[in-house]
Amino acid sequence: MRPSSTAISVVGVSLLLTFLAPVATALPQPQEKPSLDKAIQAMFAVHAFQQASISPDGKHVAWVESLSDPRKSESANSAIFIADLGTTTSPRRVSAGDGKTPYEEHDLAWSPDSKRVSFLSDARSHAQLQLFITGATAGPARQITHLRGFLSGPGWSPDGKSIAVLFTENATRAAGPLVAETPDEGVVSEDSVEQRLTLIDPITARVRQVSPSDLYVYEFDWAPDSKRLVVTAAHGNGDNNWYIASLFTIDANSSAMKALVEKPGMQIGAPRWSPDGTRIALIGGVMSDEAIVGGDIYSISIESGEINNLTSDMEASASWLTWSDAGSITFSGIADGRTAVAKLDLAANKINTLWTGEERVADIPYNSSLSLAKDGRSSAVVRQSFTQPPEVWVGPVGEWKQITHQNGGLHQAWGKSETLHWTTDAGIVQGWLTYPGDFDPTKKYPLVVRVHGGPSWATVPYWPVRTDFSMALPSQGYFLFQPNPRGSYGKGEKFTAANVKDWGYGDFRDVMAGVDAVMKTVPIDPQRLGITGWSYGGYMTMWAVTQTTRFHAAVAGAGIANLQSYYGQNKVDQSMIPFMGASVYDDPEVYFKSSPITFIKHARTPTLIAVGDSDGECPAPQSYEFWHALRTLGVSTRLVIYSHEGHHFANPAHSRDLIERAVAWFDQYLQPVT
Repeated sequence: MRPSSTAISVVGVSLLLTFLAPVATALPQPQEKPSLDKAIQAMFAVHAFQQASISPDGKHVAWVESLSDPRKSESANSAIFIADLGTTTSPRRVSAGDGKTPYEEHDLAWSPDSKRVSFLSDARSHAQLQLFITGATAGPARQITHLRGFLSGPGWSPDGKSIAVLFTENATRAAGPLVAETPDEGVVSEDSVEQRLTLIDPITARVRQVSPSDLYVYEFDWAPDSKRLVVTAAHGNGDNNWYIASLFTIDANSSAMKALVEKPGMQIGAPRWSPDGTRIALIGGVMSDEAIVGGDIYSISIESGEINNLTSDMEASASWLTWSDAGSITFSGIADGRTAVAKLDLAANKINTLWTGEERVADIPYNSSLSLAKDGRSSAVVRQSFTQPPEVWVGPVGEWKQITHQNGGLHQAWGKSETLHWTTDAGIVQGWLTYPGDFDPTKKYPLVVRVHGGPSWATVPYWPVRTDFSMALPSQGYFLFQPNPRGSYGKGEKFTAANVKDWGYGDFRDVMAGVDAVMKTVPIDPQRLGITGWSYGGYMTMWAVTQTTRFHAAVAGAGIANLQSYYGQNKVDQSMIPFMGASVYDDPEVYFKSSPITFIKHARTPTLIAVGDSDGECPAPQSYEFWHALRTLGVSTRLVIYSHEGHHFANPAHSRDLIERAVAWFDQYLQPVT
């Protein structure tokens, strides 16, 4: 039973989206602001790095970097470069094309002998990725596959005789719920294509799908003897069932499967086989999205399937790991809003911190991670912070030297950022405060709170890109506060799980206590407070305006208004059960009590609402329902639906439009009249 009187039919939603899609470009644009243009330039012109990978022998580093201009293009053009760490020669571009034309080329993987590199490219098949292999130091790229569908994540077997990939045959889009969903039409079916573990012979190019056709494989790792692989996988829709994935082994020759852990009772990720072949290490916990792994480190016996938590008392969240040797695990993750790299000594049951810093360190998007050579010392990372745009760095952990200088011409358009701590009933909570670019301690300023998505995620220092619209605000005279309330990574798994069955209550208390802490630290005008966020942050924004009148303006991006109706609208309903304890059909009350729409008549805050029309995680009808309620109740509001956009925007023009609209909205309600 829904707590809202607003009914939205499938036909009605289709008509709504068709009608509102042009709104993103039809409304009048805000007046020109040179300072905002400078901030947008710093965010849009950043040269992105998707991956940095050191060769197993530690002599070379390869990376993937963007080629297309993010200010003008929504294409995914990227290129792969390899640098010889023993010389001063310029990096060599690796390509399946002519080495000059932009293509989509990424997902690189080193052969175990460090002599070859495999990668994915669409250079010879428009909009279709294929697997290629090239020499590490020279030679043309050789096409290995001629497949139709989506490929990702190639990984060489330890003996170098096979390459495993994840392959979704005849797929029409990239895997994952964050990209734009293909609209349903006609008879809606629950049938779905499956992402299968596929083995490829790098010499003969023979292709074999080894996982069953009714199983969706998310991740894999090779056994040290190259005879088996471990996978995380689940039956049914791939976007949805990662949340209930189990752990299996698959024989590389016979395809025989063995279940190691079925229904683990938590989300699992990053499985890694131990060097002696006896155990699997993985990360487990309460997680929000497949791309955002975090939690404790577990060890699982190959023989018995016994699972043990190795870091149950760790006050941090692991997001990446690898075995250093049979007795230790090197891992990285989030600790108190910072990135940390550490080594877990299994015999001593002790964690030794190798490095920590106020920055994001990653060789893949989202997760804090690095690439480690066989010596367990040499590494490659992509480093970035609030003051340092992303670049590739190489060296021993914590002793890295910068390899690339693609973003040397960028300059931050915001002020300094500092970490803050405050105490609530959840313990010590942490967040980041960014100052206005022209801060004057004799003046009072408006403050905007930006709540991160997830909720299992965290704000770690980063250089903002075009989708981080809130980071434009400090250039316009705002303080920006980004708290990591309970439910976030970085304080241990108990802290991350502290908002289970409690969305909007304890975490909101943490946020508001953080606002009070900020106001004691810097000169904030209490009559000029705003709040914003995307995804779970959009939900928290909707929740905030129904719980307090302290905020005088809000921008809710891809939010959730009604958890009861949301359960039946989104493409990832399995994600709700770990947080709510049951489905909406078994416990509707827990969904009702945490729904912003339940308390909508308390709302008074002017609220701008934005969402993509093809968002499968936080569907547009949720934003429409909230907008409809505010409008009916006479609260100032505006809804903007962006056409052909998923949970993450692909079109740079839409990103710029959202930045300008958000700034204009806060200016209208929070800046003093001059």
